[in-house]
Amino acid sequence: MQRRHLLTTSAAAIAAPRLGHAQRARPLRFVPFADLAVLDPLATTSLVTRGHAYMAYDTLYGLDAQLRPQPQMVEGAATENDGRLWRLTLREGLRFHDGEPVRARDCVASLARWGRIDAYGQALYAVVDEVSAPEDRVIQFRLKRPFPRLPDALAKVIGFVPVMMPERLLQGPPGQPIREVVGSGPLRYLPGESLSGSHYSYEKFAGYVPRPSGGPSFTAGPKRVSLERVELRIIPDASTAANALATGEIDWYDQIQPDLIAPLRRNRNLIVEPCESSGYVGFLQFNHRLPPFDNPAIRRAVLGAVDQTDFCIAVMGQDPTLWRTGLGFFCPGTPLASEAGLAALGSPRDLERAKRDLQAAGYAGEKVTLINASDIGFVSAMNMVAADLLRRLGMNVDALEMDAATMFQRRMRQDGWNVYAIGAVGLQTLDPAVNGFLRGNRGPFGWADLPRVEALRAAWLDAPDLPAQQEQARRLQLQALQDLPYVPIGQYLVQTAYRNNIRRGVKEMSVFWDLERR
Repeated sequence: MQRRHLLTTSAAAIAAPRLGHAQRARPLRFVPFADLAVLDPLATTSLVTRGHAYMAYDTLYGLDAQLRPQPQMVEGAATENDGRLWRLTLREGLRFHDGEPVRARDCVASLARWGRIDAYGQALYAVVDEVSAPEDRVIQFRLKRPFPRLPDALAKVIGFVPVMMPERLLQGPPGQPIREVVGSGPLRYLPGESLSGSHYSYEKFAGYVPRPSGGPSFTAGPKRVSLERVELRIIPDASTAANALATGEIDWYDQIQPDLIAPLRRNRNLIVEPCESSGYVGFLQFNHRLPPFDNPAIRRAVLGAVDQTDFCIAVMGQDPTLWRTGLGFFCPGTPLASEAGLAALGSPRDLERAKRDLQAAGYAGEKVTLINASDIGFVSAMNMVAADLLRRLGMNVDALEMDAATMFQRRMRQDGWNVYAIGAVGLQTLDPAVNGFLRGNRGPFGWADLPRVEALRAAWLDAPDLPAQQEQARRLQLQALQDLPYVPIGQYLVQTAYRNNIRRGVKEMSVFWDLERR
């Protein structure tokens, strides 16, 4: 990976254009790891868009630091008919940023859209007879059979987050992105003070009603905002961003490159710490629609050559405290993680045997198009290792460099790529319901058709308790290592850095409530 050094020149050149609001409080300036290319949280799983979603929108349930669902927009819930009827009552006083009250019918429409797109939502809506709004503050679920994990589904924090939007914005054709940002979250997006590719502005929403009791915990509890304004600055060059942080031009740099960790730690005005409590996990994602990776034997030949250590060192450097191998299909340190079948990833690698397996599987020299988001250092490092590995196996690799926004759009095309490497928050692999990559139903991220994986996922959803869930997850991991919707390529403890005049309460991910700037 190319080494970077802190710049000695001023970072003033990267300051955003003056917007005529000097009389306002200086915004907290935050640099995400990529551009906020998509504003609709249900149009992409980008973590930058997820961060935007938690500023501008709110959810019915939140997830606390112990990964338990807690009421958020919901005041409370009641169940009847042996769990086949749920009635969720909204808290009083909830309003959208356009001044309209949040009504149950807005939530019904938002949930219906989410349920068509999200893996967990699809599992929930598979047992739904009807979701209705019998009263302005009451959302009612009538189910075909009990679904005790309903609050867990509505509290999910990764992938497609079930945010609430006004019903009027959801009248377009299915799949049409929502371009107008009107949520009920703690910060209001300011489109007139934002410039795509440069900066995105938010202000504290005066009409936001935090939960009246308890303390903030991850995405649950009161979301009290002390900042008047937040501004996302887009600075593609890592050294420029790090220098801007060191000189105080910005306040917070979300994901710092590994070779910048030590210099930033030496700055007494900065705090450096993990930016996500679950770390990040890497995937080598196949397109199951196109040759050669429509052939499971070819996917298994690649698995036999993958060394997670190579990917980890490329992404995070030689310091083993910043990465972990032994990653399976569930995030290490979470209840479903196990070592079942991991010898397939952890045993000594034999490249020559993998080459023979590839030829025996019928690989005939087809071009393998690898798409790489070259403006995201971690992703680019993964893809460089992946391209080199596939070439050493004897594959005809065409590695295409593009920015992250283009890559995220291209991967939605079934004919536009064969393979890519990407990272996701570790909680993306918390369980089979939230892990949209671990699907076998011709869904996005590869369009895999893996009936046995889907059957085991359904069995996990029906498991009555944690031991039964753990057994089903073990079986699912063993099957996934045969069918290979993707190959896990390591866990990365990515670091964030911010000025020491900032106090962060919630540290599970980058949020702007329970945060003070002194």
